[in-house]
Amino acid sequence: MFKSTNIGSPHFTRRAFLIAAGATAAAVAFELRKNIVYAAAPPKEVKIVQFTAAGQRGQVVTLPVVVKSDADWKSQLSPDAYEVTRRAGTEQPYSGQYWNLHDKGIYHCICCDIPLFNSDTKFESGTGWPSYWQPIAKENVRESNDLSLGVLRTAVNCRLCDAHLGHVFDDGPQPTGLRYCMNSVALKFAKLA
Repeated sequence: MFKSTNIGSPHFTRRAFLIAAGATAAAVAFELRKNIVYAAAPPKEVKIVQFTAAGQRGQVVTLPVVVKSDADWKSQLSPDAYEVTRRAGTEQPYSGQYWNLHDKGIYHCICCDIPLFNSDTKFESGTGWPSYWQPIAKENVRESNDLSLGVLRTAVNCRLCDAHLGHVFDDGPQPTGLRYCMNSVALKFAKLA
């Protein structure tokens, strides 16, 4: 007579359970392995577009990547800026100093001071974070996949120092249709004269 090996059955042995669990784990690991993106070593130098104090595009320059210890970043940044830029945190909506700023100027990285966004591309997104339809220069930011909340988002970082700035979404206005939703504490505003 055939003996049942259902899990609820008294004939389901520990060995059968371990074999089934091992096979399931191996299948899941194999499936996950196909989705892993192997990152290259971080670059030692990057190309950045410079801008004048008046916001005019300048030269493309090659600069060494800014690398500091956690202690150095903590001494340079406020606790909120450290949490966002160095640990990929997010400030509370409507809490930052730039979400409702309408002055003309350039938004720089709080960590390394490179220009990131121009107020000419800023728009009211209704989200409580400063939002732009494009960076001041694509070369000055880096985009990467972010699965930290269990959904695929596109993180935006400063290319020179790798500070986390926020995320970009495809629900912005024309001409790009993008919404670069940034954290105020990751930015430093320089008003145009």
